[in-house]
Amino acid sequence: MTQQMLAGKRGVVLGVANNRSIAWACAKELAAQGAELAFNYLGAAQEKRLKELLTGIPNSLAFPCDVARDEEIQSFFAEVSKKFDSIDFVIHSIGYADKEDLKGKFLNTSRANFALALDISAYSLVAVAKAAEPLMRQGGSIVAMSYYGAEKVVPHYNVMGVAKAALEMSSKYLAEDLGAKGIRVNCISAGPVRTLASSAIPGFKSMLETAQKFAPLRRNMTAEEVGKSALYLISDLSSAVTGEVLHVDCGYNILGMFMSDQESEG
Repeated sequence: MTQQMLAGKRGVVLGVANNRSIAWACAKELAAQGAELAFNYLGAAQEKRLKELLTGIPNSLAFPCDVARDEEIQSFFAEVSKKFDSIDFVIHSIGYADKEDLKGKFLNTSRANFALALDISAYSLVAVAKAAEPLMRQGGSIVAMSYYGAEKVVPHYNVMGVAKAALEMSSKYLAEDLGAKGIRVNCISAGPVRTLASSAIPGFKSMLETAQKFAPLRRNMTAEEVGKSALYLISDLSSAVTGEVLHVDCGYNILGMFMSDQESEG
């Protein structure tokens, strides 16, 4: 039997909302490779959904944690430490913006909602990394989930694009801060995929259609492919990779303009 890549490894997965979450696709891939996992949930409804999913991942842990509250982050990792004497990785798949800010113009974002999106979507990575560091005694890997709207204007992505840009830059500064301890920090910039969060973005169907039509691979990526990329960044296969943003979008990010197949052939 082939040795599982993450046998003996333990880690945390933050941000599973339901079975369509990118975080869940990552969790399944990591568990299949032998990792033991701890998850967070927010509220009773999410706890119920998560624990139903976790019946498929034996020996997994789940504790409450609102990443907008430092005391809950500290409590979460304190609970994790009672079960795991150390951890090897963290998956951060968390982002939030008021759905009204994903309509109309970015110009109309309120000060309060701007701060809220940056806090939950970007600062939470800093807070989580700080709390996780003492448990990552043998080094390890932190992986955050981003999107192309961090680099280029995507209609209606608005303040989430700004928050994801902050997330990506935060990951680079964290990579520098934590590198001496052997902790690597990277982002995955995934293409559009149907999740609970993406359903709040007006015109999301058009985003999927455009990516499928013009991406070099002429298709959309899947959440499972993001999970495999997370496995790479967490495993020793990427032992010299840190501070990077890995695009998993069928090549869409390399394009500067679009042409039909007939025009490009001509």
